[in-house]
Amino acid sequence: MTMPVEIVTIPCLSDNYAFLVHDTASGQTALVDIPEAAPILEALSTRGWVLSEVWITHHHDDHVQGLVKVLEAHPARVTGAAADAHRLPPLDRSLSDGESFDFAGHSVQVMDVSGHTKGHIAYYMADASAAFTGDSLMALGCGRLFEGSADQMWQSLSKLAALPGDTIICSGHEYTASNAKFALTIDPHNPDLISRNEKIVSARAAGSPTVPSLLTLEAATNPFLRAANADIRAGLDMPDATDAQVFAEIRARKDAF
Repeated sequence: MTMPVEIVTIPCLSDNYAFLVHDTASGQTALVDIPEAAPILEALSTRGWVLSEVWITHHHDDHVQGLVKVLEAHPARVTGAAADAHRLPPLDRSLSDGESFDFAGHSVQVMDVSGHTKGHIAYYMADASAAFTGDSLMALGCGRLFEGSADQMWQSLSKLAALPGDTIICSGHEYTASNAKFALTIDPHNPDLISRNEKIVSARAAGSPTVPSLLTLEAATNPFLRAANADIRAGLDMPDATDAQVFAEIRARKDAF
């Protein structure tokens, strides 16, 4: 059986990822984030794909700086957040939280996931069981709070955590090994986390990516999604705090890790 949508993970720079989303029936292809042009253009050329769309998650250079060169080779429609349009490359389509658009017959939902930056968005594609989360929810982590607040990020992560458990989380960086080391300081007796860490160590030793990851796995192992967990709360001596307060403490500890 041919899958209706194919997702290709493209390593870029030293630890970034871009993603190609290819509709097999129409041949249309979208690109999520553009850290650098060369590996993206190579991936398109190798597969004989022509780029139709670009979806930007947020304004940081390591997610947009390859756009000009990519568009020179593949003129494509560029989508980004309306709230961030003033500091993104020129957009052909500006969208806000809760809006959706059609890609080759597939609905793509836009989700505001501010926290790492204000105006950061994620793209959820139910037909592909995939969410492109940039630097919001990441493999065993979440983005540093450069612009938004801990409350904002907790709301964003809670929104993503409510997606179907079989959703593939396509995040923007290969930070998983260092995230796992930190997670074990917060949730040291979690057997799922211990097992996942062992697999991460093996994958990275083999040069294999650890992104994307399954949302159910993140829910079971990612401390930034587990602020309600009694063992984590006990370890932080925060049994009566709100989930947002527990998250804020975990994020502060990660910043200092």
